[in-house]
Formats: sequence, structure tokens, C-alpha cells
Amino acid sequence: MSTVLEHLIVVGDRVLIKPKTGELRTRSGLYLPPSVRENEKVQTGYVVKVGPGYLLPTPPEWDEPWKAREVQYLPLQAQEGDLAIYLQREALELELEGERYVIVPHSAILLLIRDEELLEG
Repeated sequence: MSTVLEHLIVVGDRVLIKPKTGELRTRSGLYLPPSVRENEKVQTGYVVKVGPGYLLPTPPEWDEPWKAREVQYLPLQAQEGDLAIYLQREALELELEGERYVIVPHSAILLLIRDEELLEG
């Protein structure tokens, strides 16, 4: 069975993230519902898809402009499966197959966690 996510192509320096949901507990033991967490300036979520990166310009010394040239990109640091901490104000929300996702520019990501052992805890 094919999903919509398999057919999505993220362009440029954009990253598709599935925000972490659920209740968060404060130090005093109070549970905060997801609606309170959505108003925070910084959010966390898992990277689902990553764009190709930043488009690199054609060097001016290229002496054969009539020939087709392959587009080159500077790849992004984010990888699928990373836990990302990102700025909420830069996020564009969308819903796919009943699930909530956000698209953020790579520059809005503040921190990436790639260690699987840390993610399990």
C-alpha cells in the first residue's frame, strides 16, 4: 500500500518534520496538554523527509555554457529519523493522511539529535 509520504518531494533547503505529541510533565508533576506546548517558541519533532539542500551557483569560469550541466546542491545536515529542535514561528503546518506535519527551512532547526540510545529514553 502506497502512502502520500512516499510520493512527496521536499524541495530546496526545507525539512518535513512530524512534531512530537503527547503530554509533558513539569518538574512539579503537572501534566501540560499538547495545546499548551504548541504555543511554545521552540518545538521538537522527528525528521521525516529532507530536501536536496542549498542550490550551488554555476561557476563563472565555466567555459562551455551551451552544454547541459547537472544541478548541484550543498546537502543539509538533517537526516531522516533525526530528532530536531526547531523554531515554531518558522514552521508551516499541514495535515497528510490525518497526521500533523510541519515544513521548516533548515535554518530554523536549532539542534539535531541522531543518537538512537538517547531517543529511546
